[in-house]
Amino acid sequence: MASRSWTAESSSSPRSYVAVDWARAFEHPRPRSWYDRPTTVVARAILGDWLVGRMPGGWRAGRIVETEAYVANDPASHAFRGPTPRNRSMFAGPGTWYVYRIHQVHCANLTTRPGEAVLLRAVEPITEGLPNTRGPGRLCRAFGLSREEDGSSAIDGPRLRVLPGPRSREPLVLAPRVGIRKAQRRPLRFALKGNRWVSSPRPPGWAG
Repeated sequence: MASRSWTAESSSSPRSYVAVDWARAFEHPRPRSWYDRPTTVVARAILGDWLVGRMPGGWRAGRIVETEAYVANDPASHAFRGPTPRNRSMFAGPGTWYVYRIHQVHCANLTTRPGEAVLLRAVEPITEGLPNTRGPGRLCRAFGLSREEDGSSAIDGPRLRVLPGPRSREPLVLAPRVGIRKAQRRPLRFALKGNRWVSSPRPPGWAG
């Protein structure tokens, strides 16, 4: 059954409600080959796509508006020293969820090449009733993401997938990553300029 959702072409656009049959849309995710590309390419290209979750009370969906890339030979990456029991999902193939817990919250990543991943930092709600989704921890809480999803698939997993979304007209902002202690200056944070759902601290140039 279609549910009432809203999308906007840009952050300044008024909300316009549309009927989306999420059960049907859920069957058409991004293919595995789409993730098997350089991580920075995926981190950029996934902006504007839909994160869709099957929840106990119905469907939840959000438009991805902010990401970070964790690449090869990256001291800030959990995979920097190779596979471990904690990061094994980062080596499980493109389009695998790598979910970890830090500071009492969970963070969700999508794997690309072996040992590389894209962190989802924020989404813009496109279904009614979606809680605050600014920041990785709030995003995971809103979609019920926990370590139970670690190692599951964003392509054919039963609960959470990424679907192609309408291309955004918002320019891209590139900035250093936040909340890390190593490789802090590398410009591997990607966000949609002016989108109010981008998390804090907002990247330089976000407002214009």
